[in-house]
Amino acid sequence: MLLSRYERMIARRYLLPGRSEAFIAVVAGFSLVAVMLGVAALIVVMSVMNGFRAELFDKISGLNGHAVVQGYNGQLRDWRRIADEAKAIPGVTAATPLIEQPLFASYNGRVEFALVRGLRLEDILNNPTLKGKEILGSFKNLKPGSEQIAIGSRLAESLGASIGSQISIINPQGSATPFGTMPRIVQYRIAAIFEVGVYDYDKAYILMPMQDAQTLLLLGDSVQMIRVDTNKPEKIEEVTRPLADKVANIGQITDWRQMNRELFEAISLDRTVTFTVVSIILVVAAFNIISSLIMLVQAKRRDIAVLRTMGASKSGLMRIFVTVGTTIGALGVLAGMILGFLIVNYREGVATFIGLVTGQKVWDPQMRFLTELPAKTDPLQTIAICAMALLFTFLATLYPAWKAASTDPVQVLRYE
Repeated sequence: MLLSRYERMIARRYLLPGRSEAFIAVVAGFSLVAVMLGVAALIVVMSVMNGFRAELFDKISGLNGHAVVQGYNGQLRDWRRIADEAKAIPGVTAATPLIEQPLFASYNGRVEFALVRGLRLEDILNNPTLKGKEILGSFKNLKPGSEQIAIGSRLAESLGASIGSQISIINPQGSATPFGTMPRIVQYRIAAIFEVGVYDYDKAYILMPMQDAQTLLLLGDSVQMIRVDTNKPEKIEEVTRPLADKVANIGQITDWRQMNRELFEAISLDRTVTFTVVSIILVVAAFNIISSLIMLVQAKRRDIAVLRTMGASKSGLMRIFVTVGTTIGALGVLAGMILGFLIVNYREGVATFIGLVTGQKVWDPQMRFLTELPAKTDPLQTIAICAMALLFTFLATLYPAWKAASTDPVQVLRYE
């Protein structure tokens, strides 16, 4: 929509109303601010939602893999063969033997639920989710037979334990005696305290060498499952289908979608609902633009009538007022992008400030799983948000512009 020279001049004048139209300028300013806030809110909300999902997926898949092969009786005796067959499948990047058992940890009279996980030392050291996450001690001290373990930071706080503390791990399924099954209690020394950033994991996880876990759980040379990692997590069913046929008689495969279905469905629903609700701000901004343009048209009726008598076309008048409204919306979109990116970049400080003002904890790790507030801005999504805001703005200008173009110059000049 190209404007002629005089149309650009008039549109520029109408964007800066005179003193007599100060109220119109105020309403237009509110419209710009509304668009800015709507765009900024959508960018921030979608960035946080995307970051939350991506960070949670990375943490969960980093610890649990994209799929696991579990034995029907809780044990995989021929786990080396299964691991080799899994590695040979195209798309599979790793197959890691794993032992995981819910037990109890005790220290100085305190007893806490613990999820004991046994891994080979090289798998612990090379795991990208665990690498560099020690806040005290080192994973390198977890040598088989040393009776040393690593525990999550939240679990250490709950137990009141630290590096060098001797904690007891209680296995209720111990050895059978004439008096019944006696719990198996083994003492371990804490060699490392880690924090992966997922509250539930930091609150419960205990890592130990796989051989020590086999001894603790009386598994012999068996493992409980094999973790499978792929380079195509979105196509995990297709990648693991050949392996499912090979382990059909001894176990079953569970992928990340099945393990965390409710969680990721809730995140997806929350993202959709939040986007819809926040988009209402843009609708309100569009109504503000309609109001300000209608007021501008009413204030400029005499000018419009004069322009019509001088030969201005209806389409030219429509272009003028569409340009005025769209310019307000475009300025609001630009300001909203800047504000949104600033909030995303300084989100931790913003969350802390809101918490100080309201007295409420904005990001509670116990409720949100992750320790820190994540964010991941999607460029295509940002472009879509800006395009939607501009579309709403453009649609909001059509009725006032049509109203201006429909002004009858004869009636206006006769009676006004």
